[in-house]
Amino acid sequence: MKFDIFLSISQTPVDGKTPKEDVMFSNFFEQLEAADNLGFGTAWVAQAHLSTEVQKMNKQPVVPHWEGEVGLCTDFFQLAHLMFARTKNIHVGSAVMSLLTHGGPVGIAERVGAFLALHGLNEDEKRKLRIGFSAGRFEFMARPYGIVPRDIVEEASWPVIRSKIFREACEIFLRLLSGEIVNSESVTKTFLERSDFRTDEDWKKVQDAIVKRDSISKAPDKIKIPNRYVFEDLKNIPQAWNRDLLDLILGSHDPELQTMVNSIRPVKVFNLSITPPEVIEQTHDRMSEHYHSDGGNWKRDYMPRTLMVFVNDEPNLSDSERTEAAKEEAKKSLGSYWGALEGTIDPMKVSKAADNSVIGNVEEVAQQIAERFHAEDCVMAWFDFFNHDSSRVIRNMEAFMNKVVPRVEELVT
Repeated sequence: MKFDIFLSISQTPVDGKTPKEDVMFSNFFEQLEAADNLGFGTAWVAQAHLSTEVQKMNKQPVVPHWEGEVGLCTDFFQLAHLMFARTKNIHVGSAVMSLLTHGGPVGIAERVGAFLALHGLNEDEKRKLRIGFSAGRFEFMARPYGIVPRDIVEEASWPVIRSKIFREACEIFLRLLSGEIVNSESVTKTFLERSDFRTDEDWKKVQDAIVKRDSISKAPDKIKIPNRYVFEDLKNIPQAWNRDLLDLILGSHDPELQTMVNSIRPVKVFNLSITPPEVIEQTHDRMSEHYHSDGGNWKRDYMPRTLMVFVNDEPNLSDSERTEAAKEEAKKSLGSYWGALEGTIDPMKVSKAADNSVIGNVEEVAQQIAERFHAEDCVMAWFDFFNHDSSRVIRNMEAFMNKVVPRVEELVT
């Protein structure tokens, strides 16, 4: 089993106090350096854009009840240079980068190449830049970049259209990273069909919209959508960077998309959300068949599994007291999260979130991991979840790597 770490840099109030930005970044680097010394494999950093607080004033806020800022990493590449400079062994990853922001797939592909051209100047460099990419969780972050409906047909089909835009972006991004010359005419065309929609009613709204927009008597069974990204021949520079230093991970559980991206180059898969075990196993089965041959055989650790860790190994407490303290910490943090995200605390969702957590003293946390995960999985441990006490976060990290992980290895052997 492999163990990575997830760092959120989420500037949210805890017990009525919100740390200043410089404190958040100082805590982040302190925890990063500790993770490097403790032997975590990859440091994954959450990426966000634009103020979550300000978007609450918009007509249609995406997260109207969130307090503070979802995350302070708005430019992963700048942060990644500092992360590599301040560590010795750990890989660096984005979890996850939206392809629909910051100029879209063309600009982001160019920045990946530029970064790795510099990162690879040291011929002995082996640490990877691991780019996790997705459509982005919060839609408001992509709107200023033109990711909005262009007409009434797109408005009627927007959730589906947005996923199609991401598919188009993925193809452009991956082909440019592979060194291809790309133009929008060579990119796979986008169509809408009944199978894209959950209900007949949803599909009918789209058909009615195209009848109205185009002044036609009958809607077609297949609706062509113009390219979102329109451009002539492009090829990124620099070109000769070391592609062995790049690792790509898709933040989507769309089976067709997972297969499509792997028709271009090797792309792994993220498990960032609360995903049912059967979906996880289906993903492993699918990727075993469709993972790009240039990446070799598919391995279970190619899909990092997010895990919120509430371990209590504080001194001067009995094991039972540590258990109760960990449960209280988890309840408080998970309740704050769901309350902030949706405005109401849904007990069912909190319960499901707990399934994505391990809670207790060292032995209990080790037992839970051993029972819940395959011996060849990769666990992406999240310690700073609604916790700004950096010293405590680091103590939890130390307890995890020095005590929990060796015990897990004993249990799964």
